[in-house]
Amino acid sequence: MESDADHQDRVLPFHIHIPDSALTDLEQRLTRVRLPGPETVRDASQGVQLERLRELLNYWATSYDWRKIEAHLNDIGQFRTTIDGLGIHFVHVRSAHENATPLLLLHGWPGSFLEFLKVIGPLTDPAAHGGDERDAFHVVIPSMPGYGFSDAPSTGGWNPDRIAAAYAELMRRLGYDSYLAQGGDWGGVVATRMGRQRPAGLRAVHLNFPEFLAMPPVSDEPTPEEAVAIAQGKAFASVHSGYHLLQRTRPQTIGYALTDSPAGQAAWIYEKFVDWAAPGAFTMDEILDHVSLYWLTGTAASSSRLYWEYARQPLGLTELDLPVGVSAFPDELTRTPRIWAERAYHDLRYFNDDIAAGGHFAAFEQPALFADEVRKFARTVAES
Repeated sequence: MESDADHQDRVLPFHIHIPDSALTDLEQRLTRVRLPGPETVRDASQGVQLERLRELLNYWATSYDWRKIEAHLNDIGQFRTTIDGLGIHFVHVRSAHENATPLLLLHGWPGSFLEFLKVIGPLTDPAAHGGDERDAFHVVIPSMPGYGFSDAPSTGGWNPDRIAAAYAELMRRLGYDSYLAQGGDWGGVVATRMGRQRPAGLRAVHLNFPEFLAMPPVSDEPTPEEAVAIAQGKAFASVHSGYHLLQRTRPQTIGYALTDSPAGQAAWIYEKFVDWAAPGAFTMDEILDHVSLYWLTGTAASSSRLYWEYARQPLGLTELDLPVGVSAFPDELTRTPRIWAERAYHDLRYFNDDIAAGGHFAAFEQPALFADEVRKFARTVAES
């Protein structure tokens, strides 16, 4: 006889089907959008420029097809399971190579699990993408609590530490007793917290945006490389951090606006894809896949609350003792100096700041380069 615990431990296939009524509602809302007047400057220093947003909204209303990405997602292997009382959605694609290394890929905001779609093939089947089958991975890509098709927490406390513990349980539940974790943005924070918790099975962590960038381990006399990174951090804080202040102090209030207005939700996310990536890095469809995911799942407020939760945790130097790798992509918001990684990570196995291209959304922008970075790091921690 099955117990409630047996049922809770189940990993069940998940199929997306957004109701036609939700898509019709979106289309109708887009026909009634009320926009402000144009900015009073010639650049984007006041935010998303009116004509660029108008073009995106028109494309969303007349040409974008949600059913296309929905069908693709339903073909690749999606699942849900309940952990710590919360339904967690994830993509799970096993390599054809049984000796492949299990790899947990963790996203941030305003990204989603969609960021990693283009690296699934290169990571699970490297031989088909010019690589070596010995570099194959079994890939697990969860949606953060409150994001996408994971449940939104109904009570407080779902901070990065709790999410880290939930992901360790996810990997255990999938039968992986030895795996790597990779992340950037919030994914980097959660991967770091997993590294601090040292759950059974976690061998190493790879980061493309280390958590310590929020409080960098700066020396009394910064090196020239540190000075550049410090300046980048200050520039981000003074120019691009408005969303951060709102989401860590008033996520519910901004959530009302974004949940009610597709134009608002689009502008809120579109701005980040424009500002945090190289020009032309993404197609309109790729941007709208993310915008539509947030809109159709109604997760503007629940995703923003992660900032609020994080602000209520002590912030200090995130030192790690397990093997760590860092890939500093050239167009990142703040590029990690090697010396900071060396101070924070006592077993720094891999560091690379000589990558040809890529910014904050590294896997999404440069899937081949990102996959290569993960492979090179994994080789440094390969089991004998």
